[in-house]
Amino acid sequence: VPIHVHTHDTAGLGVSAMQAAAVAGADVVDVAIDAMSGLTSQPSMGAIIANERGTELDTGLNAAALAPLNTYWENIRALYAPFESGQLSGSSDVYVHEIPGGQFTNLLYQSRQLGLTERWPEIKQKYAEANIALGDIPKVTPSSKVVGDLAQFMVAQNLSVQDLQEQAATLAFPDSVVQYLRGELGVPPGGFPEPLRTNVLASRGLDPV
Repeated sequence: VPIHVHTHDTAGLGVSAMQAAAVAGADVVDVAIDAMSGLTSQPSMGAIIANERGTELDTGLNAAALAPLNTYWENIRALYAPFESGQLSGSSDVYVHEIPGGQFTNLLYQSRQLGLTERWPEIKQKYAEANIALGDIPKVTPSSKVVGDLAQFMVAQNLSVQDLQEQAATLAFPDSVVQYLRGELGVPPGGFPEPLRTNVLASRGLDPV
């Protein structure tokens, strides 16, 4: 079975991680052209090409031939600058909050739209707490959105995990959270959090899927 490794460069270790994966025997590693790489995107293609040149893992790609493509994407990216998330540096605390790359920029943008910019550090902390409250689930689309929705809900309403559990029957949880607890996204590996799930569904007259 071919091994294909995908990552985001949120913490700034993407290039070294992909090189380590290649050395360990991965068949494919995901990268991004330099102008679109780094931060919550994929690690730099140019950096990996340069680092592996002349080794057993030489990609065979010509960096000079890629330069015009990189220039093209630099110019294209400039056109879309108003839609950038505003993230200017890496975030090594990803190892604490575990927000996936794509979700990180979405949450950052959404927090600004909700007027919660100054509470971004709290949102990241609440993301970690929301994840545990929901059962420490694998965070991929769309499950990562469920965790993010709950985190922003907790921040906006000044709620703790204990509040979620004690007020499960009366809180106006985001629809995505209710759908998750019903089982519309499947069953998480560790099972659903109880009694949170039972209380949320019972108060709404809902049955598990």
